[in-house]
Amino acid sequence: MDSVRNSMSRIRGRSPRCLFTGALTGLLLYVSGPQAVSDPTGGPLERGNAYMGIGVLAHDGTSGTPPPVSRATQTEGVDVASHQGDVDWRKLWDGGTRWAYTKATEGTYYTNPYFAQQYDGSYDVGMVRGSYHFATPDTAGGAAQADYFVDHGGGWSKDGKTLPGVLDIEWNPYGDSCYGKSASGMVGWIRDFLGRYKSRTGRDAVIYTATSWWSECTGDYAGFGAVNPLWVARYASTVGTLPAGWSVYTMWQYTSTGPQVGDHDRFNGSQDRLRAFADG
Repeated sequence: MDSVRNSMSRIRGRSPRCLFTGALTGLLLYVSGPQAVSDPTGGPLERGNAYMGIGVLAHDGTSGTPPPVSRATQTEGVDVASHQGDVDWRKLWDGGTRWAYTKATEGTYYTNPYFAQQYDGSYDVGMVRGSYHFATPDTAGGAAQADYFVDHGGGWSKDGKTLPGVLDIEWNPYGDSCYGKSASGMVGWIRDFLGRYKSRTGRDAVIYTATSWWSECTGDYAGFGAVNPLWVARYASTVGTLPAGWSVYTMWQYTSTGPQVGDHDRFNGSQDRLRAFADG
């Protein structure tokens, strides 16, 4: 609703010529390729409104129903962003959700206005929680975006309840899937982000991505799997083929239509293992 109100406020007071030019620009952005994502008003998505998994359904689709979670081997989680607003964390906890990630930042230009309620609220009901950064490699360098993330909620503390930060690197909802970068350029950008995050926090960041995007935009680069945990996105009955470099996943985003909050996930281990992972 905030994005709709913002759009309407921008429209009011414009001349017909400005309206026509803006509409034409929006149309060109929207039809520039299947990568462009529209907001609820039908126009191009505004910067800042991206979220984890925004392109999964459009590019990979969904198939099958994931098997029931076994709490001895997997732990249920959820990821949220500003479009969820204030979250009923108690209801999620009572439904079996034990960990959560909140979007903190995007690029070097956006912070989640609901971050405090989402990040602190999950912690307050007993969840292990962390934060993620939606990467936009076409707007600023990897190191600069890592700094912005750490400075606006992306830090880590060794308290057993704070998960390492996540680099959400996936389809560009604002344009070209690979943000105009070559495979080597994308790998270099990711490396810069991960290196700066490690130097700032002492932890290796988790990489959230989808196998098909990783193949297309990094050229199946296999150099991060030995160090950085993987959070893979696939809405299906199995996790499927993992991106190059990883033989196991740490987390799996398995649906965008979960109870209470759409985006649900599984940690590949028991709740005890989850807390050990948070502790580093």
